[in-house]
Amino acid sequence: MTLEYNFGHRLRVVVMGVSGCGKSSVGAALADALGLSYLEGDSLHPDENIEKMMQGVPLTDDDRWPWLDEIGEKLRNAPPPGLIASCSALKKSYRTRLRASAGDPLYFVYLHARRETLIERMQMRTGHFMPVSMLDSQLAALEPPLGEQDVVAVNVNQSLESVIKYAAAELKEIMRPS
Repeated sequence: MTLEYNFGHRLRVVVMGVSGCGKSSVGAALADALGLSYLEGDSLHPDENIEKMMQGVPLTDDDRWPWLDEIGEKLRNAPPPGLIASCSALKKSYRTRLRASAGDPLYFVYLHARRETLIERMQMRTGHFMPVSMLDSQLAALEPPLGEQDVVAVNVNQSLESVIKYAAAELKEIMRPS
């Protein structure tokens, strides 16, 4: 699916949410639909972070800052037409850090679903380091981006195609000059 959108500038987007919400699938499909590059944010985690998560140990802010800075740097330096990166960005402070390191404009697509849906999705995937047991700690840490003007919220209890069309249309809408 290719969508015809001319955003008028280099587009930088973070697809965010807790584990199991579909960041990787939506991020890659949205990038493909918009003709952008895609970066799997998890690929930038240092081995120590991955090991912690595999053992069911939640990451601390100190574990996350260098990772967030690296994602932000990749977004800042992305060549035109732009880049979509997946990143949990659970806390407002993480999103603020990404905005500072990526530069303006940076947009977020916040994917959300019911806990039961997330568990179901996590149980179905293979080869991912994040155990289902970590979901509750992520939900507890989540500070939903309500009221943040550069965020599009998308309920992912619908088809991937519907999610992509909605996210792309809403991104275009929030980029409109006031």
